[in-house]
Amino acid sequence: MESDVEKPTDMDAQDEESDQEEGSGWLSLFSFTTRIHLFPFSVALILSIASGIIIPAFAIILGKVFDLFTKYGAKQMSGSDLVKKVSIYALGLVGLGAGSGVLNAGYFMAWLVFGELQAKGAREKLFDGMLKKDMDWYDMRKAGIDTLISRLQMQVRELQIATSQPLGFAVQHTVTMLAAVGIAFYTAWNLTLVTLATVPFAAITLTWISARMQPSIDAQVDMLTQASKQAHDAISAIDTVKCFNGQDFEIWQYAKIVWRAARCYLVQAQANALQIGFVRFVTLSMFVQGFWYGSHLVATGAKNPGQVLTTFWACLMATQSIEQILPQMIVLEKGRAAGATLKSLLAQMEKEGKSVDVIDRKTPEYCEGDIEIRNVSFTYPSRPRQPALSHASFFFPTGETTFVVGRSGSGKSTLGNLLMRFYEPDSGDLLLDGNDIQVLDINWLRNNVTLVQQQSVLFDETIFKNIAFGRKDHSKVRKEEVKQSIETALLQHTIRDLPLGLDTVVGANGSAMSGGQKQRVAIARARLRDTPILILDEATSALDHVSKTLLLEQIQEWRRGKTTIIITHDMSQIQENEYVYVLEQGVIVQEGFRYALEKANSGPFGTSLPSIISFPPRTPGQGQKKLANRSDISVSPRTSVDSEDPFNFQFFPRSHFVPSVFGPPPEGPRARRPSQSITSPLGPVAFPVNRMSIMPSTFTSTVQKKSKAPKLLDDITSLSPPPTGQFFERERQNSRMSIANILNTDAFLAVTRRLSKGSLNLTRSKMITPRQKQLPTKAERARRVAPIQKILMTVWPTLTWRKHVVLVCGFFFAAIHAGATPAFSYLFSKLLATFFLPENRSKMALTWSLSVLGVALVDSIASFAMHYLLESCGQAWIDSLRIEALRRILDQPRAWFDKDKNDRSRLTACLDRNAEEMRNLIGRFAGFIFVAVTMMGLAIVWSLALCWKLTLVGLASAPVLYGLTRTFEAISGKWESKSNDVGEAANSIFTETFANIRVVRALTLEGYFHKKYLKAAFRALKVGLKRSALSGFFFGLSDCGIIFVTALIFYYGAVLASSGNYSVEDILTVFTMLLFSIANANAIVAFVPQLNSSRDTATRLLRLANLPYKQSHEHTGHVRLSGLGPVEFSDLSFSYPSRPSAPVLSSLSLSLNSNMTTALVGASGSGKSTITSLLLGLYSPTSGTLNYNFFPISALHLPTLRALVAMVPQHPTLISASIATNIAYALPEDSPLASMQNIRAAATAAGIDDFISSLPHGYDTPIGAGGTGLSGGQAQRIAVARAIARRPKLLVLDEATSGLDEESARGVRETVIRMGREGCGVLAVTHEPEMMRACDEVVVLKDGAMVER
Repeated sequence: MESDVEKPTDMDAQDEESDQEEGSGWLSLFSFTTRIHLFPFSVALILSIASGIIIPAFAIILGKVFDLFTKYGAKQMSGSDLVKKVSIYALGLVGLGAGSGVLNAGYFMAWLVFGELQAKGAREKLFDGMLKKDMDWYDMRKAGIDTLISRLQMQVRELQIATSQPLGFAVQHTVTMLAAVGIAFYTAWNLTLVTLATVPFAAITLTWISARMQPSIDAQVDMLTQASKQAHDAISAIDTVKCFNGQDFEIWQYAKIVWRAARCYLVQAQANALQIGFVRFVTLSMFVQGFWYGSHLVATGAKNPGQVLTTFWACLMATQSIEQILPQMIVLEKGRAAGATLKSLLAQMEKEGKSVDVIDRKTPEYCEGDIEIRNVSFTYPSRPRQPALSHASFFFPTGETTFVVGRSGSGKSTLGNLLMRFYEPDSGDLLLDGNDIQVLDINWLRNNVTLVQQQSVLFDETIFKNIAFGRKDHSKVRKEEVKQSIETALLQHTIRDLPLGLDTVVGANGSAMSGGQKQRVAIARARLRDTPILILDEATSALDHVSKTLLLEQIQEWRRGKTTIIITHDMSQIQENEYVYVLEQGVIVQEGFRYALEKANSGPFGTSLPSIISFPPRTPGQGQKKLANRSDISVSPRTSVDSEDPFNFQFFPRSHFVPSVFGPPPEGPRARRPSQSITSPLGPVAFPVNRMSIMPSTFTSTVQKKSKAPKLLDDITSLSPPPTGQFFERERQNSRMSIANILNTDAFLAVTRRLSKGSLNLTRSKMITPRQKQLPTKAERARRVAPIQKILMTVWPTLTWRKHVVLVCGFFFAAIHAGATPAFSYLFSKLLATFFLPENRSKMALTWSLSVLGVALVDSIASFAMHYLLESCGQAWIDSLRIEALRRILDQPRAWFDKDKNDRSRLTACLDRNAEEMRNLIGRFAGFIFVAVTMMGLAIVWSLALCWKLTLVGLASAPVLYGLTRTFEAISGKWESKSNDVGEAANSIFTETFANIRVVRALTLEGYFHKKYLKAAFRALKVGLKRSALSGFFFGLSDCGIIFVTALIFYYGAVLASSGNYSVEDILTVFTMLLFSIANANAIVAFVPQLNSSRDTATRLLRLANLPYKQSHEHTGHVRLSGLGPVEFSDLSFSYPSRPSAPVLSSLSLSLNSNMTTALVGASGSGKSTITSLLLGLYSPTSGTLNYNFFPISALHLPTLRALVAMVPQHPTLISASIATNIAYALPEDSPLASMQNIRAAATAAGIDDFISSLPHGYDTPIGAGGTGLSGGQAQRIAVARAIARRPKLLVLDEATSGLDEESARGVRETVIRMGREGCGVLAVTHEPEMMRACDEVVVLKDGAMVER
């Protein structure tokens, strides 16, 4: 990975995350609607229109019924006639109710289906679009691909929610409004105009208020994206966060972003509350002018009371329909914004950059493997000022191995990226067998070129499946066919020790495997792929030297006669007769055979790059003996080789390696190099001279000896110990380990082999356990979804005292709002009574109209305050829970993060999307529920006082309505949870695909993951359709109940009125109060699906917010050390909690002097890295003790201990911030350690100061999370500087130099020596003898126990 430290402004122009189409309208909700979706959309639309007409029809019948009661009250009708005619209308209402149930069930179901189809369409288009984009596009994502994926998933969810029930609800009520207005105009157009006179003004006002929401929605989305990225990075780098006491730093950074997002949301909440309050006022206040004018029409005989009442009901229903739509406006606005953003992203995908070539191009019949690169220059799009390659020319002949070396960031990995066609060169040509690779079919190219990178990527599949991915027809690969691949990668014992063998699932990103294991599986995959061309980019860096040596032998045997390019920092891999290119800052500064480059070190080029290609010293005479054994030596015309080998250097001997991987060089034109001479950095010139290598034409029997990998048994899943003698025939019998032997490379190799004897499972430290991937069971799902009451009980303890006041005020205004409806009902009944008053009709109508105006004013203020204050509390609630959840997540012991359910993507989504949906429980639903309950209570009490018989008849239906509602809620909640589960499964595949897009492309697995994702998306759709059918059916049942109850009340009311026991005025008052109250309560039914969605997501977030806090082993101690004394492991054993049956350390007894430098060595998997984790308290010992200063670590205050111990991991994790902030990570701002002087001193000690100072912005240069924008070596040196800046008492280096070039590694070793002299202890986990030489003592581990020191 090359250096990328440009300012983010370089990519702002192409950063789609902040771009949206200007003026994107409501059609954005249909951005992913296709012809296939038109049928369900049409059905949903028709049913919505039909169901929308139900309410105006209901208004007509209400008008007729009230007209009958008015005539009866005016003595114009007998009681028997009243009962008879009301019975007819009651039967009409029953029919209307039945129709309403069917239509509402249908429209609800159809809209849920439409929402599911929109989500599926969006997911598939995004997947297809991103799958076609080249790597330039991915590199230009400023926030990182993980954050982009998380945000896209959230926006798809917002689009799905908006295009489901809320959109149908809006359509239905829009139709209701239009139909009601139509009925009103038809009945009394003049009265309608007077009543709705304020509506145009209201519409303009609402539009103006709505316009204020969009900027705040965009700003909130940006803030939430930043918050998601902050949380994702912190969880991903949990080891670093804990080791550097960075929990408070991460939480504070996250909290600041969350609070900014909250301010943006409160602007939306305020605007929405203002809309609701304003509409409420307009709705009720229109009766002032309306009833006054209506009374005038009745008095003059222009209209009868029934017509006036029908007009009023219609106008009231029209305005109430608007009022019902407003709470959905935020959901719809978010969905519209999400649709616009996703549409904009897809549009930018089409016009920005280039797409992966999907057109059939040239597909040669054979690939011989001859690669020629002519004068290629390349600059990464994200860093246009820093050339990665500059006028570089290479030649990789068919059937030979060529090495590419150079400093970190010199352009080595860029070579592999270009050959894989991840990028296109800016200039120059890349030829494969004489064909420009740009004209070759890209799948053909990648099926003939394999790239194995240092960061080996495994997918969340079985080991067998991960290896089988090497084959194009991976679905047809049988287990017997991977035997040879497993042998080549030395995976026999690793697989044998697994309970499920090859069927063991490796976890997301191979999380259940160690770095060495992952690299071996990647090599096994490459072996099965067996392409003519292989590129190994630091592919064995995580292995110890003997494992690496044995593995290279296997690769050497396999790659005989095939083109191989090895990119490495390890000079010991290169034989003297192997060709090497040396890169520096993208320029080839040296090239030639190793022996020629060694000679150049003392020649004219010896001072140009002495640190880049620095070969270890060789013992005298070694070269002569090797050359003397050769029967035929050919010498390059441009390079003379003496019979005596005068060079004083040494590689780790591979005594049974053949001198060349592929035997004699081929004759003819394919043996040509672009340049045989060593080129000058000032002007690389290619001379077409023959590549003459020092190789024997025939091999002696000695050199032909090959180590043979143990054979697998026929049953690949039950592997037995292999015959180790084949691997260790040259083992030194009874060799005694000593410091002298270790520092002697021959002895080190032999002794390490002895230590490895009998066990090729060199990576036992991270034993994988089988894992079942399945959805939660029915019982688990029922258990985990918390009831709404339990969730709401968490609100009060979470809020501050100021928010307590706000919450109380919010419910106080909700109570006023609830009381306003019965008050309005009472005043409304008084207005109705004026129609049959014999005198003073106009005066009384005006009096009661003004009273309604007063209620409208109070209710509108209360409605605004209720909505805004509760939204404010809801936002404060979820913000507190978010921050607390992250606090508790970061406080969990390291073993907690190893569990599948605690995957970082799921945790981030829970903090992001789940919290946003959870806020609705307080901001929207709690207020409505409280209002409905309060309203029902007041109405029932009032109605009982007026007419208890009618009230009790109405209440008799309550258990039925409640039962239907609860059933609807249960069914909806159950299927909402199922839908969320399958949605998460689809999202995890989406994340896995694009987070590892390079490997997916390199293995041509686009089709596999596309098919896998389509299956997951279809599974999500299938569950969604079932949810739609069941939810729709029960919604229809629960929603139509109100009409049946109304019919019953009307009929019994007529019976009571005709009996003369109750006045018509009292009956009408009870009618209006019960109808208004039940209607408002019934409106809650429409929110049940959203409420259940919020309840499910709330349960998930509350699980995190209620994780144990300060109860792990990290908080048991209280002793604060001021310094470090001896460190002792006493009879310590350890197994990872996730795999207790696989011991990593066994009865380890080891003492370390904290004032000395100690090298910890041993085969891969011997427990070295585990020891470093235990030293920093990431895990607690299974048995035995670990003591600091004679105190057990369980008694120590770990934050204090971690302030004294600094760690540099093998794979550095950096945060998305400036370089200075990374070096001073988590240090208090007022600490002298955080001063720029100390930061620069640490960077200088780590050998990175010159590089940082050369950047345009120096230490203020921003870098991406995990070191994005830096080469591996640069990121590693910044990690070293971060550790040094703390001035620790003990510095722990876990393979800290494995990814560094020789110069950088030497700088780190010098730092180790200097810190040791200054009294700082150093524990260096290493495989490198040079690092061992720099240490005072060496401790050797095998199988979790110390065997020598």
